[in-house]
Amino acid sequence: MSNTSNLRQAIRAARTQALIGPNVIANALPYLGGGLVLTALGTYGGLQIVRNNPGLFFPTFLGAVILELILFFVAQNVAEKGKNNVALPLLATYSLLSGYTLSGLVFVALRTEGVGIAGIGLAALGCGITFIVARQIGSNLSDTDGIALTKTIRLGLIALFVVVLLQFLFSLFGVYIPTWLEIGISGLGVVLFAGASVVDFYILPRTYRDDQYLPAALSMYLTYINLFVFILRLLIALNSRD
Repeated sequence: MSNTSNLRQAIRAARTQALIGPNVIANALPYLGGGLVLTALGTYGGLQIVRNNPGLFFPTFLGAVILELILFFVAQNVAEKGKNNVALPLLATYSLLSGYTLSGLVFVALRTEGVGIAGIGLAALGCGITFIVARQIGSNLSDTDGIALTKTIRLGLIALFVVVLLQFLFSLFGVYIPTWLEIGISGLGVVLFAGASVVDFYILPRTYRDDQYLPAALSMYLTYINLFVFILRLLIALNSRD
């Protein structure tokens, strides 16, 4: 959810600038791919702990969430200053932690009848298809449409962040929302992050230079990880019963 943090600045930049980094997305793609591979490794490690030592998972999960948030802001700040040699290991660690925190949801998906490994594959495939479609749409948006879509998605993501944070806090006290509401929240998340993927292809070349590929990769990484999460949440909710 943290990829809403620099959208306001990006909107201002897009109003006054043409493309300043026409190749930044192409330059970012290898780092995006590497981050996703590290996330998969982190998820695998988390699954092993969930299965073999479940009592250890929750406290380490909370620690990983806190460290992940700290690393995000530090890595983003360092990357935007162009200190790639420092930012790269920070982003690699962030990707591993992100995978670890994702492993709880993946574990639930594997145990949910009707989802399982096929559902996880479907969520990943959905992200890939979204990338292809978003690239075509976002790269061809006019400035008027691009700025309007960016504003809309930004407001939607802020609202979604508040809802998910409240949902997380309630769950800590054993209060869970009904399935129909989970379907609604997850469906909204899928729509918003699909929209965010379109925004990335419009905003990033207008915000970052070609050599600022790491912050661009981080923005895209957050979009697709969150899209994967909400697709998976939606599949779990659709196959669950109150």
